[in-house]
Amino acid sequence: MNTMLRKSVLGIAGLAFTGGVFAGPIAAHAEPVHDSKPAAVAVQGDKLIPHGVQGAQSKIALNDEQTANAKAIIAATKKAGLPERAAVISIATSLQESKLENLGHLGDKNDHDSLGLFQQRPSSGWGSPEQITDPEYSTLAFLKGLKQVDGWQDMPLTDAAQTVQVSAYPDAYAQWERQAADIVAHNWNS
Repeated sequence: MNTMLRKSVLGIAGLAFTGGVFAGPIAAHAEPVHDSKPAAVAVQGDKLIPHGVQGAQSKIALNDEQTANAKAIIAATKKAGLPERAAVISIATSLQESKLENLGHLGDKNDHDSLGLFQQRPSSGWGSPEQITDPEYSTLAFLKGLKQVDGWQDMPLTDAAQTVQVSAYPDAYAQWERQAADIVAHNWNS
């Protein structure tokens, strides 16, 4: 294997490892409940879940703060002029990264500087700690990354989210698609 290719492969592996270390503490934050019941938004599936859900679905009960954060993601998506599908991807991503909690620094539970709804890192250029703990700012930053993904509208949710987030667990976003779609369906027009 030539040196350039080897360095590229090692660099990608390093990013995947870093994403796993980063996502690891959050994954232990709350236990998801797997749910295989049909989605309440099945009639809107072509818009909110255009590919159908992939794999077992998880669902958590949301408190008032988590619901407010989901509504903030929806509002920021509308502000960015993007469709409901972008809100579904954003909410599913936040469900995986933080369970829709606007997390500050996790201290010993996290050896990186990941913060906020999307667990964005100031050291990776996402913004200052104050910015990325602001739900609107962090959502708009995520959406900016999403818009740079060619064909995001037509790809499975987990692929679109992974392209932006670069997680060591690239398929983990898929488990939140049904709950995210339900949240968007319930709150988009409210």
